[in-house]
Amino acid sequence: MAYQNSNIRVFSLNSNLQLTQEIVDLLGIELGKSSIKRFSDGEIQLNIEESIRGCDTYLVQSISRLGNEYIMELLIMIDALKRASAKSINVVIPYYGYARQDRKSGARQPITAKLIANLLETAGATRVLTIDLHAASIEGFFNIPVDQLSGIPTLSDYFAEKNFSDVVVVAPDNSSVLRARKMASLLNVPIAFIDRRCYNPEEPAKVNVIGEVKEKTAIIIDDMIDTGENLLLTTNVLMEHGVKDVYGCFTHAVLSGSSIEKIARSNIKELIVTNTIPLPETNNTEKIKVLSIAPLLTESIRRIQNKICTNTML
Repeated sequence: MAYQNSNIRVFSLNSNLQLTQEIVDLLGIELGKSSIKRFSDGEIQLNIEESIRGCDTYLVQSISRLGNEYIMELLIMIDALKRASAKSINVVIPYYGYARQDRKSGARQPITAKLIANLLETAGATRVLTIDLHAASIEGFFNIPVDQLSGIPTLSDYFAEKNFSDVVVVAPDNSSVLRARKMASLLNVPIAFIDRRCYNPEEPAKVNVIGEVKEKTAIIIDDMIDTGENLLLTTNVLMEHGVKDVYGCFTHAVLSGSSIEKIARSNIKELIVTNTIPLPETNNTEKIKVLSIAPLLTESIRRIQNKICTNTML
C-alpha cells in the first residue's frame, strides 16, 4: 500500500542501497535524491539534491564491512540533514557495527558502541531504528528514542513454512539462549543449548549439549555470523550427538574472511540470514538463503509516522 505523505523522505548511503529501494517501493514513495563523491584525497563530499525543510527524514545505513567508511558517511549525512532544516532525522541502522565492544573486557579498553551512540547524537540524529543489537544494553547508551526490532519472527516464518517434524532450536552459547527461546516459542518446539569450554572446532569433546537433539532437525540461532567458527563447532557437536539435519539462522551476515567457503564445505544443510548486510560478491554457495527485512522496517517507519502506539516490539 502506498504511503501518502509528502513530508517524508527516505535516503540511502552506500551500505544498503537495495534494501532502501525495497523500503521506498513498499512505502510507495521515491528514494530521496542525494549524491556522494570523493575529493582527490578521499574526503567525502555529500550533497542533498532536494528540499527537505520541515520533512521527517529516514536515513538507511548499516555499519558493516567498510564500517569506518560507512559511519563517516552517516555522520556527514546527518549533519547535512540538520543544516537543511529537516524536522526529524531518523537513522535506520539495520546492523549496528561495533556492538560487540559494549563494555570493557580488560584494562584501558574503550567502549566503542557507546562512542558510536555519542557521535550519532552529537551529529543530530533524533531517533535510531535498528535490528537485533548484539547487546541489548546499547539502547541505554542513547538519550534519544531507540527502536530495536527483532529479526526472529522473519526467520521463524521461514522455518514454519518448511513444516519440519521433530525440530529443536539450538543456542550455540549461553548468550543466545533468549533468542533461542523466542524462536522456539514461535515454532512451538523445544530448545537445546551448547555448554562450551572452548571455541576450537577441532575440539568438540570440550563441548556439551544440554537438551535432547538425537534424530531431530536442529536450527541454530544467533544474532550474527562472522567467521563461522562457532557455527562449525556447534554443527560438529550436534552431528556427533545424532541430529538428522542442521540449519543455521542469523539476522546479520557479517561473513568475514573465508567464512563462506567454510560454510560451503560444512555439514550445514542451509544457512538463513537477512539482508541487514548485503552478501559479499564472493558468495558462491547455494547453501545461503537471504530473507528481506524491508517489510519489517517499512511497517516500523509507517508506525512512527502515524504515531501508532503498541505494547509489543515488532
